[in-house]
Amino acid sequence: MNHPANARHVLFVGAAVLDTLFRVRSIPARPGKVLPDEMLQVAEGMASSAAYAAVKLGGIASLWAAVGDDAAGQQITSELADAGINVGGVLQAAGARSAVSTILIDDDGERLIVPFYDKRLHHEIRDVTPGDLAGFDAVMVDVRWPALAVKVLRAARQAGIPAILDGDVAPAATLDMLAAEGDHLLFSEPAAHLLSDRPDPAEAAAILKKRYPHALVAVTAGEHGCYWWNEATGAVAHVATFPVKAVDTLAAGDIFHGAYALLTAEGLATQESIRMASAAAALKCTVFGGRLGAPDRAAVLALMSGH
Repeated sequence: MNHPANARHVLFVGAAVLDTLFRVRSIPARPGKVLPDEMLQVAEGMASSAAYAAVKLGGIASLWAAVGDDAAGQQITSELADAGINVGGVLQAAGARSAVSTILIDDDGERLIVPFYDKRLHHEIRDVTPGDLAGFDAVMVDVRWPALAVKVLRAARQAGIPAILDGDVAPAATLDMLAAEGDHLLFSEPAAHLLSDRPDPAEAAAILKKRYPHALVAVTAGEHGCYWWNEATGAVAHVATFPVKAVDTLAAGDIFHGAYALLTAEGLATQESIRMASAAAALKCTVFGGRLGAPDRAAVLALMSGH
């Protein structure tokens, strides 16, 4: 794949999953049989989808993840490579089953996810030094492989490159361990609630900034936008989302994180990085297919110019 001469290179660490998506009219509340209107399989996962977002926006993305030594693992690796992601760092875990999930997506774009992760996937943990990250302009980790993620975040800070955490739902101890090592902490609304005990994302952002004063802290709240602590003003700032008709919200947060990571690596200011990442996430929601809805930069800029 051809990249612009000044393209930034971001390392993504975490989940690689084979998802089976079913589009249904509504998510069932009772046991029974549901007949979908559409179905597809796609290799994604938080870090993998974020990496794809960076590629679509003109960046270079490498993935450190783990798959099993099975057909699903081969499919995951092949699909992500075909999508333009460097998968040379994807580990094939002997004797493990690849991560898979079944996802129902309704007419409002909301989803029900049933994931399976084999604990044997992440038994092998590589050492990570600042020198191992010399070729990257930023790193972004999710919460699915915390033992490796914490090493990557620590090495990135030592190397002087942005160390970004996709702080989605995980045990509180895991989130706290990773947040202590990152310098850009992007929490989902449920994860922020878990750590702060505040349901309001703006209040949660303020509390989490006090808890992690070393880092930039933001809380993403879906259609309600993103709240982040602005060091210049000493207060929580808000970036509104872009109104769209949601068809599929699956991977929207991942697209946001991938875009943010690349834009941060490019040196954009926080407010602008969040705004562009929000536009990318909004556009993704208009397309069924999980990460496949990630937009290119021209589409993102067009949406922003219209608002």
